[in-house]
Amino acid sequence: MYIAENIALVRERMERAARRAGRSSSDVALMGVSKTHAPDRIREAYAAGLRLFGENRVREFAGKAVLLEELAGADWHMIGHLQTNKAAQAVELFTGIDSVDSVKLAEKLDAAVRKLNKKLPTLIEINIGGEAAKSGVAPDSCELEQLLQSAARFEALEFRGLMAVPPFTDDPEGARPFFRKLRELRDAISARKLPVIAVDVLSMGMSHDFEVAIMEGSTCVRVGTAIFGERRKD
Repeated sequence: MYIAENIALVRERMERAARRAGRSSSDVALMGVSKTHAPDRIREAYAAGLRLFGENRVREFAGKAVLLEELAGADWHMIGHLQTNKAAQAVELFTGIDSVDSVKLAEKLDAAVRKLNKKLPTLIEINIGGEAAKSGVAPDSCELEQLLQSAARFEALEFRGLMAVPPFTDDPEGARPFFRKLRELRDAISARKLPVIAVDVLSMGMSHDFEVAIMEGSTCVRVGTAIFGERRKD
């Protein structure tokens, strides 16, 4: 049951980081990044009280979802880059899409969700470090502005905030400027009071830097290795 022990340790670290920032750890959600991990390990995490999970590939999760149907109340989020041709399948599998990075993808998701007669929580993914190898919209791009201005016509999508993966640094402190930049972007969008855009969620921070992310305002940390151990190589 080392996964349960890992979750307990992560929650303790979250509590300490929140306390240092003058925040309550109850304001920060813990997402277990379960991509590449087998269903039995996900069940262990669920048994330990984890309910929020992140996956990054539609095909991989489609195979696991049928084996995890008994996990009542589990919340499955897509956190990886989503191709537009997989939008319809994704909205059937996931309870949230945290990686919207174009108006075209939003259009595809909205059309697919309308057919299911439901609402879909979404986050806009920001390429906060301007890295060519990563998806997401640039914080000062026309694409982001188009997404913000177009959100009102996507009636089936609920835009709840921002997500980002900063450039990796061995020192967690190296991510702090990027976390701060995402928080400042969130605050700037919030101040505009755009219709149907809520920016309450700041999904940032992973296993090696989530404490810094919490101190910079994260409301959801995405933790994989610190919970499940090293992920299986593709």
